[in-house]
Amino acid sequence: MGYLRLIRVKQWLKNVFVFLPIFFAGKILDLNLLLNSIIAFFSFSFIASSIYIINDYTDIEKDRMHPEKKNRPLAAGKIPINHAIIVFLFLVIASYFFGYFTHSWGVILIISVYFIMNLAYSFNLKHIAIIDVSIIAIGFLLRIYMGGFATNLPISVWAVLITFFLALVMALGKRRGELINVQLTGQTRKALDGYNLQFIDIAITMVSTSFVVCYIMYTLDPVIKMNFHYYIVYTSLFAVIGILRYLQLTFVYNKTESPTKMIYRDLFLQIDLAIWIVMIFILKYLN
Repeated sequence: MGYLRLIRVKQWLKNVFVFLPIFFAGKILDLNLLLNSIIAFFSFSFIASSIYIINDYTDIEKDRMHPEKKNRPLAAGKIPINHAIIVFLFLVIASYFFGYFTHSWGVILIISVYFIMNLAYSFNLKHIAIIDVSIIAIGFLLRIYMGGFATNLPISVWAVLITFFLALVMALGKRRGELINVQLTGQTRKALDGYNLQFIDIAITMVSTSFVVCYIMYTLDPVIKMNFHYYIVYTSLFAVIGILRYLQLTFVYNKTESPTKMIYRDLFLQIDLAIWIVMIFILKYLN
């Protein structure tokens, strides 16, 4: 159980973005492409988990002072450092091994870019405000491109913009939650030096608006309406409702330090997301 927490299997939920290219291309029932997407999903999950280990190692002392992060395997001393290093090496090798079987050099490139970018993030860039959340958002773009390269399917400009803005909203919400926690405990850390609540609140509002505008423009694009159906515009209702719920959790309940936990626990968001997925599936596959 400790090793599953070390590699943060629950965080693999983020990697479902790998499946977006095949889903929106209407190819989810193509078994060969689906298999490649699944392989790409595990490949990305392994490399992401290797970075989690590095991040936990670099933050081990700070995590010990955090009310929740102190229970992480390395911070709590439940897993020896040398064991964590072995797991780290295994994950990196496994990621490239799985990536090789997609038969795409683009996949190998994405793995390498993500790994190098996040190493820089773990050791330095996470301490630079704005750059830190931008890297998190770019990581989600790499997930989409991972799926695109694995299946040889194109990625639309709208998908890039929508994903980037949505990921940026979640990253800013996470920083806001961390800032609230810092104010409650009186403890601080360098990563939050460039933020305050007023700045983050304005940034979240601005980026959320950008996400909504891009999504609506996406549904109104003539090519998109031709590939789906005119009714795709109505999926924007649930995109807006979902972002409103996220903003409510952020500004009213201060529950966004961990976006992944929020999605696992919030029934409202789960229902909204499920309705959105069903609508897209019907319009693309049953139309």
